[in-house]
Amino acid sequence: MTQQAIEIKGLEKIYRQSVHESDKHALKGIDLEIPAGSIFGLLGPNGAGKSTIINILAGLVKKSAGSIKIWGFDQDTNPRQSRAAIGVMPQELNLDPFFTPRGALELQAGLYGVPKSQRQSDEILEMIGLSDQAEAYARTLSGGMRRRLLLGKALVHTPQVLVLDEPTAGVDIELRQMLWTNIRKLNADRGMTIILTTHYLEEAEEMCSEIAIINHGELVAKDTTSNLLSKMDTKCMVIYPTTPPLILPTAPGIEVEKRADGSLAFTYPASKTTAEDVFGLLRSAGIVIRDVKTEQADLEDVFLSLTGANQ
Repeated sequence: MTQQAIEIKGLEKIYRQSVHESDKHALKGIDLEIPAGSIFGLLGPNGAGKSTIINILAGLVKKSAGSIKIWGFDQDTNPRQSRAAIGVMPQELNLDPFFTPRGALELQAGLYGVPKSQRQSDEILEMIGLSDQAEAYARTLSGGMRRRLLLGKALVHTPQVLVLDEPTAGVDIELRQMLWTNIRKLNADRGMTIILTTHYLEEAEEMCSEIAIINHGELVAKDTTSNLLSKMDTKCMVIYPTTPPLILPTAPGIEVEKRADGSLAFTYPASKTTAEDVFGLLRSAGIVIRDVKTEQADLEDVFLSLTGANQ
């Protein structure tokens, strides 16, 4: 086993525009190593460059400069081996509507040169929960089932590296749990390296041991998940009072904002202030709580914390 599943050095991608438009510099010298056997999060807002990196890894987009090794195979000198080492579950539901799930898996396996005696279509169908729909046309499958089939197609050649591009965007809780159960099993049982792109910070926090953050085509941070999240010290508690307060309560280190729906947003540094401090402030102000919720930091907050720049 190679120590690094993915080695990216000086990766650049420039999309050439017309003579009337400036060229788009999508990736600006990315250096990134992804450890073998890890579940690795690749995070960033829309347009940050995540999909460009994935498409280059998958061989769908040609890089402008730099080098890439997948499972130790240089993409330029060993394109077939590097391509065989990676499977990609795309975000788009790009399935032939007239293929059955079994037929789609068999075709994909054939494209990768997997001998019929070594194909695992039935095992994959069972793992992704599509055994009962094995002979149904893809056009009759629900959106969730089609997303499961995309995962199955990415696994037909038993890759060492599996890339999941926004796998849970717009899916229900049941499908999300099924996906994560399968991903954890692939990682634990086969040692498969998982690369996850997502907009959901809480998802990355739960799944990933390491995270890299891409913004405007640049790598702005790479660290263990715990170290990165420790930099996100700000918490937000939203209080719904039974009656609107006449005066907003104040306390050092706690910012209070009254929102349009009548709720009160209390923002505070978690390292210095506890939730009990907020509740104490409410009690001293005579505010009776009807409901309460906390808000998870989003990727914009992460970028603000790490870069100190407006996105």
